[in-house]
This record gives sequence, C-alpha cells and structure tokens, in this order.
Amino acid sequence: MPRWRASGARGPRSRRGVAGCSRACLVAAEPRTARIGLIADTHGLLRDEALAALRGSDRILHAGDIGDPRILDALAAIAPVDAVRGNNDTAPWAQRLPEARQLEFGALTIHLLHDIKTLAAHPPPGPVQVIVAGHSHRPRIERREDGVLHVNPGSAGPRRFSLPVSVAILHLGASGPTASIVELGA
Repeated sequence: MPRWRASGARGPRSRRGVAGCSRACLVAAEPRTARIGLIADTHGLLRDEALAALRGSDRILHAGDIGDPRILDALAAIAPVDAVRGNNDTAPWAQRLPEARQLEFGALTIHLLHDIKTLAAHPPPGPVQVIVAGHSHRPRIERREDGVLHVNPGSAGPRRFSLPVSVAILHLGASGPTASIVELGA
C-alpha cells in the first residue's frame, strides 16, 4: 500500500502519535505557522532541489502530471502527501487519484486540482480560502477579488521553454494563508 493517499479521506494520522487527531487537527491546534509544500508537473522527474525545498513541510500537495508513482513515495518520505491526477497521468496507478479534492486544515479549506481551466467542471463543494492548480508550468500567486488565494507552484519537472523550474510553499498562520514561490537552480 502506498504511503500517499488516493482517497478523499480527511487526513492521515499524525506521526507525532496523538491518538484520534488527524494531521489537520494538529495544524489547527499548533500556534506556529503550518508549512504546506506545493509541487506540480513533475512529469516523472523529481529533482533533488525540489526535495530540499520541500523538507520541513507539514504536508505536501501535488497538483498533478506526476508521471511516476515513485515520486509520490519519495515525497511521502518528507511529509504526508495528497495528490490529484493530471492530464498526462493516464497509467493504471494514476486512476486511483481524483481529478480534484478538497482538504481541510482546521478552519481553512484548500481546493486542489490540476488545471484551473477545469474549475467549472470540478468546483469546490463549499467555500475555500485557497485554490492550488498546476498545468500551465507558470508559477503564480494571486489573491482574487473574492479573497481566495490562487497558487500555481509552476513545474518542478523537466524545463519547458524558458519557464522557471519551481515549487511553492503555502504558509498557514493566524493572519491567514500566504504563499511563496521557490525557484530551483535547475
């Protein structure tokens, strides 16, 4: 059984051993800022620089076009992983992954999908504060007029055109979610 989750369950049990408390519960209970690693479009390539940038994350979200299930296993060695299927994830192993999912971290809700253009086809079932999507390979952080933070971590896989190779970090704190792009030295 893989260490990453393909189901829509709320969250894995904490590695800290708090009985009956999911990872989301711990994030909400801790006074410090939670660090959520965001990665997308690996296309079968997981760079050492991406792993280094994601170390220290409390959770990792992969926004699709994974390319190889071993990438999810390597990420799960750092932190619990939630992933969605991208348009290039067509192998049988990837069929277990949803096209979109909603994740709760205390009172904060994140909607994870591969392509923001499919948001109408895969809308969040309720209000969200953060939307994470990949597909374009263009890193971007934007807070829209409705207050929702949109994050595209860019592509951490093979370089495409002159676009940067990157991941993102989502910070969940008392003042609300913020994000930063981490360009990798590839």
